[in-house]
Amino acid sequence: MHQVLLSLGANLGDPIATLHHAIRCIGEQVLSNVRVSEFYNTAPVGVTDQPAFINVAVVGFSAATPPEIRDACKVIEDQLGRQHRERWHEREIDIDVILVGDSIYDEDDVHIPHLRMHERRFVLLPACDLIPEAVCPRSQKNLSQLLEECEDGVSQPVRVASSEQRVIP
Repeated sequence: MHQVLLSLGANLGDPIATLHHAIRCIGEQVLSNVRVSEFYNTAPVGVTDQPAFINVAVVGFSAATPPEIRDACKVIEDQLGRQHRERWHEREIDIDVILVGDSIYDEDDVHIPHLRMHERRFVLLPACDLIPEAVCPRSQKNLSQLLEECEDGVSQPVRVASSEQRVIP
């Protein structure tokens, strides 16, 4: 079993309700012993003429391979009505696989650890709510160090809702 870190975001419809639904699906279909970070309001990156995002991190366990985890997350996105748009545009739901244990996986369009995780405060801050000492195998730095070094001046996440860090069996 690997510890798996996912980053979720949404900015269309009712983002918090959609994220809660996605988290339930992840607990049923992808990961066991799921824990959830605080929810954060984050300014959009790249294309700024769109609503702010709500971001959250989820950590749990899986014996699946990195591409299997990614594919399962894409199925959940489809189930929740994600429309495919240009990069960095608004989203009904976005689920990114950030870490899968100490695996480094780079094949086709699957890159784990996520290639830009260290540049994204909206990924690192929620992740540090859950597993600040987890080490990124690309940089050999823990998530707290990456957050401290993050130069992302665009997204300054603000906590908007508490998940009470509940565990979903």
